[in-house]
Amino acid sequence: MPDIVMTMGPDTTDTPRSWQIWGALTIVYIVWGSTYLGIMVVIETIPPMLGGAMRFTIAGLLLVGFLLLRHGRSALTMNRRQFGGAALVGLLLLAGGNGMVAVAQQHISSGMAALLVASIPLLLVVMRVMARDRPSLLTTVGVLIGFSGVALLALTGGTGDDDGIGVVVILLASVSWALGSFLSGRMPMPSSPLAASAVEMVVGGLAMIVVGAAVGERLDLASVSGASWTALAYLIGAGSLIAYTSYIWLLQNAPISLVATYAYVNPVVAVILGMLILNETLTTQMVLGGLVIVVGVALVVSTERTRRRPAAAAPVKRQEELSHS
Repeated sequence: MPDIVMTMGPDTTDTPRSWQIWGALTIVYIVWGSTYLGIMVVIETIPPMLGGAMRFTIAGLLLVGFLLLRHGRSALTMNRRQFGGAALVGLLLLAGGNGMVAVAQQHISSGMAALLVASIPLLLVVMRVMARDRPSLLTTVGVLIGFSGVALLALTGGTGDDDGIGVVVILLASVSWALGSFLSGRMPMPSSPLAASAVEMVVGGLAMIVVGAAVGERLDLASVSGASWTALAYLIGAGSLIAYTSYIWLLQNAPISLVATYAYVNPVVAVILGMLILNETLTTQMVLGGLVIVVGVALVVSTERTRRRPAAAAPVKRQEELSHS
């Protein structure tokens, strides 16, 4: 576990330092950019929903065990409203968001999936406007610039085998993820980001078992390849235990517009990995698109980093402030 996560216990009230926020962002930037390829390897021999169910249920239970061993039962203390909030966010982020991403990647390439998921920051801005919580003009401009770069990348991001079903499913996944991220800052949540992550992963994983069984998914252990098991282990460790808990920590400790910039960087990482591992061609349009994305990210970061929150705010209040940043 990274220090940025472990230092934020249930009773922590210190304002996170800049290096902690940037450390968490770097983890989310890089690791989540690689998970699209990981998911593609997993679903080669494991059904998408059941694969996601194993990933998040195992990760969530491991996190629960860690919290109990290190802090005792007090680490998981929460009331019904806080549990309900974390459970709902887990359903939206994991079962709805990540689950549908895995389903969509049966129909579209990992690179195209990453590019389409990059629409999340724009969706977040729309949700903030609908909630009468308008972001600053520069934040809005930065989001639009970044999305323009993603659109430019999308012009050459497909493999030629992508179909309409996958595109629709990945866009629905983006809406579900954006809604979960948005609500996480506006409803009661466990005071410990790690406890919140554990609830979200276990609830999301169990929901994916139900959905997978309902749509007829079956797991044949004898047919699962070593590559799929290895990719699943990577998704559990790096993708869930490290990157996802870092993301949840960021949602509670950094402006949501800044956190959302991961959706600009992830496609760049995915494209680079696709070029190195899948021998994809790096075109001029892809280079230009990447540069435009960086400009958008820089504008959002430079705007949001100037916004500070009170050092001793209560956990729920700090979450609420994310929606007003």
